[in-house]
Amino acid sequence: MKTKGAILWGTDQEWSVEEIEVGDPVAGEVQIRMETAGMCHSDHHIVTGATPMPAFPVMGGHEGAGVITKLGPNCPADLAVGDHVILSFIPACGRCPACVAGHMALCDLGAGLLMGQAISDGTYRVQARGENVIPMCLLGTFTPYMTVHHTSVVKIDPTIPFDVACLVGCGVPTGFGSSTHVAQVQPGETVVIAGVGGVGMSALQGAVLAGASKVVAIDPNPWKREQAQKFGATHTYESMAAAIMPLMDATEGRMAEKVILTMGEMHGDYIEEGLILTGKAGTLVVTSMGRMDAGEVKMNSFLLSMLQKTVKGCIFGGGNARQDAPRLLQLYKAGQLNLDDMVTRSYSLEEINQGYRDMLEGKNIRGIIRYTEADW
Repeated sequence: MKTKGAILWGTDQEWSVEEIEVGDPVAGEVQIRMETAGMCHSDHHIVTGATPMPAFPVMGGHEGAGVITKLGPNCPADLAVGDHVILSFIPACGRCPACVAGHMALCDLGAGLLMGQAISDGTYRVQARGENVIPMCLLGTFTPYMTVHHTSVVKIDPTIPFDVACLVGCGVPTGFGSSTHVAQVQPGETVVIAGVGGVGMSALQGAVLAGASKVVAIDPNPWKREQAQKFGATHTYESMAAAIMPLMDATEGRMAEKVILTMGEMHGDYIEEGLILTGKAGTLVVTSMGRMDAGEVKMNSFLLSMLQKTVKGCIFGGGNARQDAPRLLQLYKAGQLNLDDMVTRSYSLEEINQGYRDMLEGKNIRGIIRYTEADW
């Protein structure tokens, strides 16, 4: 079918909204009419080259929610036309060694996420200007219609608004799980969240619901620090350096049991700053993405070992999208997880470049693209 999509033709260029062709679903695939798409910082990493792509063009977007319109052969029996679904940016086969071990966020299917070939048959589902297009994370939610493998699809409660549902495909479970699954925040602990955009605000809420007694939000943006208090932050500071002495005073020198780095772009010297805020036997969780070609990390290895600190990486919150997404949406329905205030602004697909400018200028916690009948 012919529709439109936001295409990137090279690094350091703007997204180009233009006509594309989306293939029909083959065995194991579904076609989805998109309602909303989240504008995550990870897509901007493709623009800057921080996440290098094997080729261009690329269609962006890996957060999204919509309605199934077509099913290919051999799809799971629990999926049907009309179902409301979200897209999981890492597919989960349920059979590979990682999935069987309970690490579905590390499913072996993730090895091909940036290559563009469909899981089902190794061909491409999207073309633009006669060329094959690589959809971000084999999804590409910056289009009103998409064809994807069923392992990237999670059925959700149809009463959930699409505006918030799209967030549980990446940002919310990544941040929330950083606190609950990876850091394993315990009641009464002091937790530091450095960087409070969409992922950071979710990590903050995860720490609050896990029972943290002190939740410290760090961000250079005054508006985001103010917003962090709405989501449960007890203390806010403009930088990790500025938080050192106040945190020392507030904890009688013990510092934080858990520190989670969720800034928009990771740099190697942030590790050392985070470890300074991490107490004895504490855990530093690195959720932020850095440049794939950056290899330098700064840390004091003496204090790392002598104070028995731990540094842990984190992808997708260390969770399981099929289990976590419905549970997070149930927390939302129960009024325990604030997703409404996470969505700062909505944009049309044609406004995508303005949306990313707003993100980079710190005006949004999360911007979303909302599709309408005019797009379908």
